[in-house]
Amino acid sequence: MKIAVTGKGGVGKTTFAATLARLYAEEGRQVLAADVDPDANLGLALGFSEEELAQIVPITKMRKLIEERTGVTQGNQFYSLNPKVSDIPDTYGKVFGGVRLLVLGTVDTAGSGCVCPEHVMLKRIINNLVLHRKDVVILDMEAGLEHLGRGTTSGMDQFVVVIEPGARSIQTYRNVKRLASELGVKQVRVVANKVRDEKDEEFVRSRIPAEDLLGFVHYNTEVIDADRNGASPYDYSKSAVEEIRRIKELIDKAEEN
Repeated sequence: MKIAVTGKGGVGKTTFAATLARLYAEEGRQVLAADVDPDANLGLALGFSEEELAQIVPITKMRKLIEERTGVTQGNQFYSLNPKVSDIPDTYGKVFGGVRLLVLGTVDTAGSGCVCPEHVMLKRIINNLVLHRKDVVILDMEAGLEHLGRGTTSGMDQFVVVIEPGARSIQTYRNVKRLASELGVKQVRVVANKVRDEKDEEFVRSRIPAEDLLGFVHYNTEVIDADRNGASPYDYSKSAVEEIRRIKELIDKAEEN
């Protein structure tokens, strides 16, 4: 199972990705959660402490590792497009709650489709996670559509777009679906987060095809409290966890089919 969680900034995709990862780990599955967001906070949502996370350097910032694996140096600007990366998740990943966290980071200069050593490493690691790991892999992607433009997630089983009940989130979903289709990703599903009432639910249902809508996660002050206290929503809000558990069941059912 390989899932990329995406959406515009601030919609709650990290909360969803972390809770989903903890639910799979709860079943005894091997789970790898990769943080591909420059504002990396997946670790906090999983339950790591700020002190633990302060010790983690994103892979794309590990200059010495990138030089060793790609062969690039100041005197040699030629580098391998196929660096060894298979050992990186186990070597640099940190485990909490049964979930192995790998902080990948992002590439600041990749907006124009650059092929730089950092981008090569990032793409190779994600491809390895998708194609060669037997774990459940959940990618918490950067906000927006940059990762789709770079094509780093073309091998995912599913994209899950987390939205709010609003026009801008709906537009993001439509753009993700269009670009994902071009990459050959067949399933783009939607989770509506921060839903307040029946009017919000009806708004979402009127704009998202029923076959794409996985479900709703309602506005929940316990999730806000968890963030304030630097805790995982999985350990803080039973109601949010149960709503995401029901969504997970639909994801699993689609995978079985």
